[in-house]
Amino acid sequence: MDQELTTMRKVTLRIMPILIICYVAAYLDRVNVGFAALQMNKAIGLTASAFGFGAGLFFLTYFIFEVPANLAMHRFGARRWIARIMISWGLVAGATAFVQGPTSFYTVRLLLGVAEAGFQPGVLLFITLWFPPAYRARMVAYFMAAVPICGTIGSPLSGMLLSVQGFGLAGWQWLYLIEAVPSILLGLFVLFWLTDRPEQAKWLAPEQRAWLTQRLAADQNVVETKRFSTLGQVFTSPVMFCIALVYLTDVAMNNANSFFLPQIVKAFGLGNTATGFVTAIPNFVGLLAIIWWGRHSDKRQERVWHASGALMLGCAGLIVAAMVHEPVMSVIALSVAVAGTYAFTAPFWASASTRLSGIAAAGGIAAIGAIGNLGGLTAPTIMGVMKDLTGTFAAGQIIIASLAFAGAILFVLVSRGRAKAGVTVQKETANVPARSV
Repeated sequence: MDQELTTMRKVTLRIMPILIICYVAAYLDRVNVGFAALQMNKAIGLTASAFGFGAGLFFLTYFIFEVPANLAMHRFGARRWIARIMISWGLVAGATAFVQGPTSFYTVRLLLGVAEAGFQPGVLLFITLWFPPAYRARMVAYFMAAVPICGTIGSPLSGMLLSVQGFGLAGWQWLYLIEAVPSILLGLFVLFWLTDRPEQAKWLAPEQRAWLTQRLAADQNVVETKRFSTLGQVFTSPVMFCIALVYLTDVAMNNANSFFLPQIVKAFGLGNTATGFVTAIPNFVGLLAIIWWGRHSDKRQERVWHASGALMLGCAGLIVAAMVHEPVMSVIALSVAVAGTYAFTAPFWASASTRLSGIAAAGGIAAIGAIGNLGGLTAPTIMGVMKDLTGTFAAGQIIIASLAFAGAILFVLVSRGRAKAGVTVQKETANVPARSV
């Protein structure tokens, strides 16, 4: 094997599994509220609107603290900062077991957003520090695959945990407590497992460290003059704002699925455990889609149409899901919606990261994520309000799908505008072939 292949395989096997496992824990603690709602809403007196609003409040504080958190990671290093994030969100997620009503539920969701802020954009920044651009779509796909993995494994687990009883606690309370423990333990593990930068990696051979450092430096010089390199450029750029709006539409569609899929499936007349297993089906389809689509994007070194096409597929699936009522067809349509939503993320972030360098990468990735994650506040609120007004989730699904369709068109237009201005956004690394790792 040549040096590139052996180095990248070693880096991938060292870094990506722990990041994926950490994100599974993060996403589980973020969205297990959807399963807890099957018991919790009645127990503490939440309407569909109140639940949707409270579930979405996570993203409000996530939005406020995401950029400062990512800049802090840039300052203090990924190892310590990711560990701090994980331990703090694990503690807050466990505390959700003791909410007593709407006010305490809202408070804990806000605190969870503060605790977790910076994790996803921090990892995306971390990937840019370790992987050349030609590898990033598949690495982002591997990392983002944690979301459908969480749905595939976490949905049956959450459904079964609802039946746990003991020590005066209901099933939904045990769900929060048990699923918070891995985050805390993983946070402690990250402290001694991750390495901030390649030049510090003693687990790489000296020649491997030298090769990777030089390769990353060379790739950093690709169209460097066309990238955003300062925070001022990032925060005053209409292009970056439009890109963030595109991400917002995908986050909205993703969270419309994540938070309300258990309730949609439960309405088929299933028990809690069966609901968990059926809910896993769309997430498993999404898992296959995100990995295959991310690798395909790297193979073709194309980002824009891969991202926009996936988003349009998700729109189509969600609209069909809103229109059909037969359970099997509904699950198929929801599977298409989830697959498109997840597949979008790998080429999108691979494209966005090539527009940024230096401190702008820390601030820019976080800014896109912060604005985009407001979709997580918007979508549950829309879904909950429309459910209370109409008795079904269909109207909310159609509204959110329409927003995502507009996002897909906007991404194509913005990317074409950048290309006409002389900025290559699709094939910046075409001269450096991607290798299989």
